[in-house]
Amino acid sequence: MGGPRRLLLVSNSTLHGGGYLGHCQQHIKNFLGEKVKRVLFVPYALHDRDAYARTAREKFESLGYGLDSIHESCDPVEAVRKSEAIFIGGGNTFRLLKALYDNSLIQENRKRVLEDGIPYVGSSAGTNVATISINTTNDMPIVYPPSLQALGLVPFNINPHYLDPDVKSTHMGETREERIRQYHEEPNTPPVLGLREGAMLLVEGDKATLQGVTGARLFLRGKKPTEHEPGTDFSFLLIDSNLQNL
Repeated sequence: MGGPRRLLLVSNSTLHGGGYLGHCQQHIKNFLGEKVKRVLFVPYALHDRDAYARTAREKFESLGYGLDSIHESCDPVEAVRKSEAIFIGGGNTFRLLKALYDNSLIQENRKRVLEDGIPYVGSSAGTNVATISINTTNDMPIVYPPSLQALGLVPFNINPHYLDPDVKSTHMGETREERIRQYHEEPNTPPVLGLREGAMLLVEGDKATLQGVTGARLFLRGKKPTEHEPGTDFSFLLIDSNLQNL
């Protein structure tokens, strides 16, 4: 899959000690550039969409961009068609994906990003839905989307907010690594990129680069996980002949 695809997939909206999108605001500004004047915000992952839109609007206006929230539009599909850039925020991934399906926005988002080349910014749940599926989200299934298949802007999975095992913890539940390993026990499961908080993946065409202040852990089915620092080239993860068949 070639073409003008441009994505900024952020692990988390807020980093400890900072404000909303504070740790990635310069990355967002560099990514959107000066050509983009207004951003279409998708607040579907949280219940209070009005309050969420106010928070996002305040941040993006501080960066020099106008922001329109899709939930305020009488025609969400048309809003996507007219958008200059899309930002899908975090919250509950199941709620978010169900709303995208309910509003017939899966194919329109794919077209605008993969064919028309408008910039896509995702944070947390917004990063989850940019991938091939939401199978590796951390969220509870509080609602049921018609499918776990997501936007498929990249042909692999991401686990945002990736947590390393705490060797001092007495918690006996599965670690994040164990849960991802369970996922890979199923056949034909794609790679999973565990993005620690503070990390993000920049995708430009067929090039993917790890950015941010923390690293990532890559899980490939049948192989040992590997550690990666900011600056790592993950372009090889974008190679998937099955992506066009979504």
